[in-house]
Parts: sequence; structure tokens; C-alpha cells
Amino acid sequence: MSSPTYQPIEPHTPQPIDTMLAPFRAFFRKEASAGILLIIATLIAMIWANFGDGHGYDHFWHTPLSITLGSFSLSYSLQYWINDGLMAMFFFVVGLEIKREVMAGELSTLRKASLPLVAAIGGMVAPALFYAAFNVGGPGSSGWGIPMATDIAFALGVLTLFGKSIPTALKVFLAALAIGDDLGAVLVIAFFYSSNINYLDLIFGAGFMSILLACNYIGVRSPIVYAFFGIGGLWTAFLLSGVHPTVAGVLLAFTIPSQRRINSQQFLDHARPILDGFEKEFEDDDDPTDFLHPEQLSAILQLRRLYEHASTPLQRLEKTLHPWVVLVVMPIFALANAGVKLEATIAETLANPVALGIIFGLVAGKQIGIFTFSWALIKTGLAELPNRVTLLHLYGAACLGGIGFTMSLFIGGLAFPTGSELLPIAKVAVLIASIISGLMGWAVLAYAKKQESSNINLS
Repeated sequence: MSSPTYQPIEPHTPQPIDTMLAPFRAFFRKEASAGILLIIATLIAMIWANFGDGHGYDHFWHTPLSITLGSFSLSYSLQYWINDGLMAMFFFVVGLEIKREVMAGELSTLRKASLPLVAAIGGMVAPALFYAAFNVGGPGSSGWGIPMATDIAFALGVLTLFGKSIPTALKVFLAALAIGDDLGAVLVIAFFYSSNINYLDLIFGAGFMSILLACNYIGVRSPIVYAFFGIGGLWTAFLLSGVHPTVAGVLLAFTIPSQRRINSQQFLDHARPILDGFEKEFEDDDDPTDFLHPEQLSAILQLRRLYEHASTPLQRLEKTLHPWVVLVVMPIFALANAGVKLEATIAETLANPVALGIIFGLVAGKQIGIFTFSWALIKTGLAELPNRVTLLHLYGAACLGGIGFTMSLFIGGLAFPTGSELLPIAKVAVLIASIISGLMGWAVLAYAKKQESSNINLS
């Protein structure tokens, strides 16, 4: 069942700012807006990094920023705060999505979860093997995790170009696959891209995690409490422990309550008399000003409390933070990380084992891994193709899985530290592979659409 389209409420007395912001609001409501912003941020980063001698870009993002409280101080570069701080927010939303899908979504049963999860496993194993084939024993061997990732914002953005001609089930499959892919990426980061572990800080982190789980168990629903112990405790402990702090974002998400206090019928039973009372006050209202009567204001506040009781904190946080993540956090990350000086880099890239491993991993590995693992599961009868989805659709989605971009750049920064000569090569390779994968996915799905139209006309 499709959800009703949200129609924005027009103010009864529009202000100049409403007219000014209307085009921007219309843009941000489009599904493809996140991908467009990522492209714009990437282009700006590339131009900035190649402007003049290119040092201005690096100098800006390596500007130190310190947070000091008494004798306690955290001092890192702007890029570090973005990659370890803002991206923790990205992984927090990923964690919320994973928990929701596991509890009541496409990963809630073995039958539902089998196809996208097996596809995700294939889409991680095959690219890593392709990369290892080019780099085993070499200086770039630590970058095997780079081609394992999929950028869901870009991948789904390409799907939206086809409108309603693409089966909804294919979008659901790709989103669920990306959730499994993200979970795999989190595990890879936690176990393979964390170093110099400080176990005392990790014990403190476990303590804060226990507090957060206890808050969930006793029914605490205030986001302020979870933010205090999650950011001030769990994230800080992981930052100091050596385990990448983005893992703390996912763990924090798992502690967010996912239960409602009242069901839908109780919400309706309580809301109707409140709305009736508001309507009565409205009919008796002879005040020409915009100020509400105390009874009307009280009714609105009661409805707000009912909304909080009838919805889960997990869903409210996901709905609130998701636009900030895809429209702000990810473009800022791209702006701070996608810039690479192209002076002779492209020619060097095409001949470098690291670049070859990334390009073949994302372009060929993702296609082969996602499609063959899915096909094998379907052929054995352990899963079936989603409604209206053909094998050609599935192959197109597998191609789109090779759009690594944000996640691949992120893991690249972990595999090759700042200053490494392999990092710019890895960045260029990720961009090249993502463009190729996006174009291939678009071409395959366009052909599938044409084939479907031809079959309909023939029948």
C-alpha cells in the first residue's frame, strides 16, 4: 500500500520569506535532491582542490578545532570532526533504519530478509576479492574494504529518474540491500579499521552503553537523555578508545525505544474530543488577532503529546534526522573529502593496482556478487523475485550497487591516512567507478523499461 503524498500547508497570510523559499522547498522534497547536492558538493571540492596550487583546500579542512572543558580538551582538524563526528550522525540514522527494518520491515522475517541480505553479502565479498587480486601483498592491501560499500542516496537517485516505470519492489530491494551493506560496512570498520585500542576507554563506552540500554528498558523516551549519554559518553569513549566513533552511532541507534505508549485506536479515541473542543472554541472565537485562546493552545499541546505517545522515538528521530543527514551531512562530507588534485593523477590512477582494484571491485565485483548470489538463491527456491521485478531489473540494481561514492570515500580515508600518496588515487578511482556503475545501471534499467513496453504493446 502506497503512502499518501504529503501536501504542504499554505499559510493563510504568506510572508515574503515563504515566496523566497518556495523553490528551495520544492527542490528538497524531490527524492533526487540528495544525489544532486552530492554531485554539486563533489564538483565544488574538485574545483577547489585544483584551484591555484591546491593548498587552499587542504589548508582549510585541516584547520584545527578544539573543544576544551577545564583540563579536558579535544583538538582535531575540521575534516576529522566531520569524518568522526558528523558521520557518526549518518551512521546513527543508518542504525535506526537497520533496527526498524529488522523489527518491522524488509528484514523482519527470514523469507523477506534472505534475498537482500544474501545479495549484500555477495556485493561485499566479490569486490573485496577483486581488489585483493590486484593488491595482495602490496602497499595498498589495506584498501580492500573500499569497493565493498554502496551509496544508497545515489543508487536510489538513479532509480527515481525512471519514475513509476520502475517496480516499487525493486526500490525496496535496493534499499534493503543497502541496509545490509551498511551493516557489513560498520562491522568492517569496527574490526578492521580501528587501531591502537585503549581498553579502559572501551570499558567506559560499555558502561555508557549499559546505561542507555537501561534507559530503554525502564521506558525513558526523552531524546535529550539519549543524546547526553550517547554523545557525551558513548561517542566520546569510542573516540578516545581507538574504535572508530561512527560505530558508536550505530550502537546508540540500537538503544532508541521502538515501542508506542498508545495504539492507533487509543490515539483516535483521545484525539477526537480534543479536536471537537478546539472546533467549538474556533466557532466561538470572535478575536480578530492571530492569538489562540488558552483552551485552543492547550488542545494543540495535548495533540502533540498524543503524537509522541502514538509514535515511537525511533521513527520520530529517523524522520527528523534523515533530511539533515542526506541534505547537509553527506554533502559536507563530500565537500571535505572528494577534493583531489588531478595533476597527472588520472593517468597514474589507471595504471595503479589500488585504482584497478577499486574500479574492478565496484564495477565488476558488485555486479557479479549481487546478481549471482541473488540468482543462486532464487534458483534454489530459497527466495523469489519481488513483485514485477525481472532478472534484468535485478541486474540493473546490481550495477547501481557499484556506486560507492560516500561510503567508499569514507573507508578510503580510514584505509589510507591523510598524506598517503594512495589516498588521492583511491578517491579518483572511486569517482570513476561510481560514474561507470551509475551509467551502466541507468542503461540496463532503461533497456528493461523498453523491453517491458514492447511486451505490453505486443500483448
